[in-house]
Amino acid sequence: MKIAVSQRVDHWPDRPETRDALDQDLIEFLVTAGALPLPVSNRLIFCGQALAQWLEALQPDAVLLSGGNDIGRVRERDLTEQALLAYAQYHRLPVLGLCRGMQMLAHWAGTPLRKVEGHVASTHQLHGRLSGSVNSFHTQALAECPPGFEVLAHSEDGVIEAIQHLDLPWQGWMWHPERCHPFEASDIQRLQQLLQGQRTP
Repeated sequence: MKIAVSQRVDHWPDRPETRDALDQDLIEFLVTAGALPLPVSNRLIFCGQALAQWLEALQPDAVLLSGGNDIGRVRERDLTEQALLAYAQYHRLPVLGLCRGMQMLAHWAGTPLRKVEGHVASTHQLHGRLSGSVNSFHTQALAECPPGFEVLAHSEDGVIEAIQHLDLPWQGWMWHPERCHPFEASDIQRLQQLLQGQRTP
């Protein structure tokens, strides 16, 4: 199972360089779930048809939108992820959005974000169809459930923590499963089910 993974953009002014980056733990998390990660360069979007050619050549089976970079801060990343979602929608591929990735799913659906307090370097209990304790590293949250999606879980203070598309095999989680050591078996199982096109009941 090949999964195209979006990357954060880091600027290094002392080099000077602009780099795409992924937490190595995210790679291990995906491999543990049985996926082969294919990191996507954000620069391809500005190189003519290079991103479309990359997708055609590698033909990923799923898409993962990773965390990092607030939406609107890095144009090439925003455009890359929008192109990945368009590709996944056309081919009806599974998509998982993590933290910023879930926010991008909401943005794609036309739902705004809002500032939240107490969700950085903390943990929350999930309430709803998903349960358990999850980590939290975000300053923005979904203002409401995006159209075409349903809420799977929210935190104790009412912030939406997980969503699922009503038709497509797409989910968003506001936590970082790769930052749990060892990885949570429930996250691995849920991802494996999603990659098989199964919805969370």
